[in-house]
This record gives sequence, structure tokens and C-alpha cells, in this order.
Amino acid sequence: MSDDTRTPRKQQEFEQGLGHSDKSIAAFTPHNRSFLQSTQHLLHGHPTMIPVIVLILSIIIFGALAGPKFFSPFNLSLIVQQVSIIGILAAAQSLVILTAGIDLSVGAIMVLMSVIMGQLAVTMGVPTPLAILIGFGGGALAGGMNGFLVTRIKLPPFIVTLGSWNIFFALNLWLSNAQSIRSQTLDEVAPLLKLFGETIAIGGARITYGSILMLAIFAVLWFILNHTAWGRHVYAIGDDKESAELSGIRTNRTLISVYILAGVVCAIGGWASIGRVGSVSPQSFQEANLQSITAVVIGGISLFGGRGSIAGPLIGALIVGVFNSGLRMVGVDVLWQLFAIGWLTIIAVAIDQWIRKVSS
Repeated sequence: MSDDTRTPRKQQEFEQGLGHSDKSIAAFTPHNRSFLQSTQHLLHGHPTMIPVIVLILSIIIFGALAGPKFFSPFNLSLIVQQVSIIGILAAAQSLVILTAGIDLSVGAIMVLMSVIMGQLAVTMGVPTPLAILIGFGGGALAGGMNGFLVTRIKLPPFIVTLGSWNIFFALNLWLSNAQSIRSQTLDEVAPLLKLFGETIAIGGARITYGSILMLAIFAVLWFILNHTAWGRHVYAIGDDKESAELSGIRTNRTLISVYILAGVVCAIGGWASIGRVGSVSPQSFQEANLQSITAVVIGGISLFGGRGSIAGPLIGALIVGVFNSGLRMVGVDVLWQLFAIGWLTIIAVAIDQWIRKVSS
């Protein structure tokens, strides 16, 4: 029998139901975003754009108000000098905040390590290079202690670093007897400790080695965070620690290494701070912890972790420096300079909250 004469097959029940189904092709209605929504998505993908825009606008505004002297090479280089130490601390703070933590002890670690370097080199006669290396080791130990308490004892970073701030500050006063080591003494015994206070004259600008050190630290950290597996792990932990663990990342080990590296960066800042101040002072940089957080927040790194570029805190520190310099040049009292920086910080956090709604 030929195929043409075969009896048609009886359709099954489910096939009969399909015959009455909708055969139209699925279509998706395009989602038209408003200007604010488009801006929100753009800033979510490029969080450093806001601080860059703020920095440019602040330079233009204060340049117009203060006149040509604001744009003088000396003043611009002075701004970079003034923010160099806070910028280094902001780099250390950024590493911790990217993991959704916070470190309130960065300033105390920095000052304590500067005191240790000074006491070893001046009082105990330890060779200055060795004293500096011991200071770096002390910074790693201090950061490792914070990391151990956060990861192994499971204490909140805020509480751990608030407590360690008091511990390190007390050790600082005990080791130094609350006494500074004068600049003349350093010049005679350990001039290497003041290395980063030396300047290079280029035209009318005076660039310190400390300013160059700050830029070098940010450059190295940018490369590590953007071009190594460790850097990707840091962002992953800050974005979602549980998901990072499920993906095979050793989160506790990475977190401890973050705190250790932050401690070493603080110790480097301690060496640079001696050159900046010109002496080893246990009372210096009392507000450095909050100033470093301010630079990080203004720089676009999210306090909730996992988002932001390490270049942002550098820009944030420069914004603070430009504001302070510009307001001072136009005759604004220091009180209102703090007032302006405070509002700038609050606005930066509000913008970060608004941008984060994209991913929620």
C-alpha cells in the first residue's frame, strides 16, 4: 500500500489542545528609560565619574573665586602635598571598605609605626633601614590582628577596629612617653626617616617625595585590584561574601590578607608622615581615620562594598584639598570649611544609595 492511501493517524489529546494554542511569536516591549534612570545606570557602571566631575567643577569654581593665584604651580603642588598622607591612608581604607568592612584604626596604626621607627632608629640605635622594615612588619602584624578578629572570632569590623584604635593609640603614647622626636635630632641620627619630606622644584611647583609615593601606591593597588585574581576576589567578597564562598574563594584568607596589606600601607604612610611633619609626633593626625573615610566616600567607593575604583579615593582626597585651599583663599573660616566637607560627605553617601538601587 502506498503512503498516500494510509489512514490518517488519530491525534492524541495533548496534540488536540495544542491546535487551539496561540501561535504568535513572542515579542518584548522595549523599556524606555528616563534621563535620570539612564544617568543612574551610567553612574552605576562608572562610579568614579561623579568625583571626577566634582573635582573639575570645584577647580573651576574656586579658580574663578580666588583668581590666578589658585592656579599657580606652587598652590596646586601644595594641595597635593597637603593630601598626601590622607591619600595614603585612604588607599589602605579602600581595601577594607571594598570588602564591605571598615577600619577605624588606620590613623592609629600609621602614627604607632612612625613612633616605632623613630624610637628604634633614634633611641635604641637600630640602623634606620632596619627600623623602617620593622615598622612595616609591625603594620602587617597590626592589620593581621584586625583581620584575625574579624574572620576567626567573627566580630564586626567596626567594633574590632574601634577597639584596636584605642589599643594602638595607648601603645603609641606608652612607647613615646607622649614626647616627640625633634627634627634636629632626626637630621643628626636618622635623616632617612625624613626622606619623603624632601622636595623637587619644577618651575614654581614644589613636589615632595611623599606626593610621588602616594601616586605610586595608588598605581600599584590599581594594578593589583584590576589585573590579579586576588583583586577580583576582594570585589567578590564585598559584593556577596556567601556567593564568593560558594564559588570556591577562600574568603577568610583573602580578608586577612586585605587587613595585612592595609596595615603595611599604613606603615608606609607612617614613614611618609615623619617627612611631612618633620618630626616623630605621637599626637599628629588625630583626625586621620575620619578623613580617610571621607576621601573614600567622596571618591565613589561604596560603603557597602564590592563597587568602586581605587582611583576614586585619590580623587576624593584631592577634592578635599581643593575645597580647603579654595575656601581658605576666599577668606572662609576653618569652621565653615569643615561644614562644607561634612555636607559633601553626606551628599556623596546619598548619591551612592541612589546609584545602588539599580542593582536592587
